[in-house]
Amino acid sequence: MVSWFSNPGSIRQRLLGFLLVGAAAMAILLYFIVRSVAGQLAQESQDNILTASAYSVVDSTRVRSGELIVDIPYFAFSMLGNLSDERVFYSIRLGGEFLSGYEELPSLENIDGELAFQSAEFLGQDVRIATARRPISLSEGSSVLEVSIAQTRQGLSDTLARISGLAAALGLVFFMVAAVLATLIANTTIRPIDRLTASLSRRGPRDLRPVTTPVPVEMEPLVTSLNGFIGRLKTSLSRSEDFIAEAAHRLRTPLALVRTQADITIRRMERDENRKAMRDMITAIDETSRTAGQLLDHAMVSLRADDLETEKIALPVLVRDTVERMTPTAELKDLDLEIGTLADMSVRGDLILLQSALENVVDNAMKYTPIGGQIVVGVSEGGLGLALIAVSDNGPGFPKPGAEPLTDRFARGTNAEGIVGSGLGLTIAQDVLRVHGGALNLTNTEGGGACVELVLPSV
Repeated sequence: MVSWFSNPGSIRQRLLGFLLVGAAAMAILLYFIVRSVAGQLAQESQDNILTASAYSVVDSTRVRSGELIVDIPYFAFSMLGNLSDERVFYSIRLGGEFLSGYEELPSLENIDGELAFQSAEFLGQDVRIATARRPISLSEGSSVLEVSIAQTRQGLSDTLARISGLAAALGLVFFMVAAVLATLIANTTIRPIDRLTASLSRRGPRDLRPVTTPVPVEMEPLVTSLNGFIGRLKTSLSRSEDFIAEAAHRLRTPLALVRTQADITIRRMERDENRKAMRDMITAIDETSRTAGQLLDHAMVSLRADDLETEKIALPVLVRDTVERMTPTAELKDLDLEIGTLADMSVRGDLILLQSALENVVDNAMKYTPIGGQIVVGVSEGGLGLALIAVSDNGPGFPKPGAEPLTDRFARGTNAEGIVGSGLGLTIAQDVLRVHGGALNLTNTEGGGACVELVLPSV
């Protein structure tokens, strides 16, 4: 129970728990109050009737010729018998001497005043006794007349039992109503937090506007702190994007200049060992340039994936533009980059990311396809509302037993020795397809070579 109240995971649960415990305590208190008041009222009612009966007997007593005459009226006992099936007892004493009734009926020794009450056991039953006293003058002198009227308490106990049952039912109804009200109060109290949560959850990952949802005074410091955090996060993301753009410019431009100077220098060298050393340096420059470029591409994918700028993209147009841009590079490597069958398929997505994914897959194919090889890029319908962009080559294919690990970051196949690469091309393509709800399939063709399929939902 204590852990339930102290659970930090749910304010609603804690608030509802405290309200329900309070309601239960109030219901129990209500039960005892009703039962106590009902018992007192019932006891007062019985005492009043016993008093009236005792005084009626006292009032009917007369002194004639110096002698005491007691004429017990009928209604003195009939008023008790008519109310319930209780048994009634009485005793009449004069100056402590028993005159009539039940001699064993208990009598009070000390009575402060003319009337007194007591509860006792008589003849094996609980009884309530009212005793009235009055001074009286006789021929022998003054004395005290004492009249005691007793009534059993079984009816009173039965009445209290019924009242207790009603009080318990009333307490249960009170608790149920209080539980409903407590639930409404808890939900109403938590509603501003729910509104704040809904307001934030509806935002896109790149929506970093300050929170303006109205909240209670107690939540204003939280919203102020949240807005401060959002402001710092927005500044941090902006700096990250600026850094990536600046790094792309500052890394690629110097490396390109160094690569150009190395090409010029190698042509002027006559000694074979110098030319070999320069070729090794050019290879290292190419690998560094490619790795830096793909790292920046991967960072760009991570940033844009949270806020895709989607539009309708015709896949044949995407393939033609990509092949056209990469054809000069393929010709330098003496590769035949061709366009295959282009089905009229369209998708919704981020054009920049999809271009990056396709370019990385084609670039990967050009790295592993031998001189004079062929690379074919085509579009086809994959069924079930899917579109396929297939990039096939006649290179060595993917190493067995499987190609799945090749999509891991920096993973390269066993046939990658001597080939410049960073192990990020397929990783970038797979990340792009995942954020578009697609997948990347890697297979080997029957005639030799590899086939990479970019699978996307079509529109």
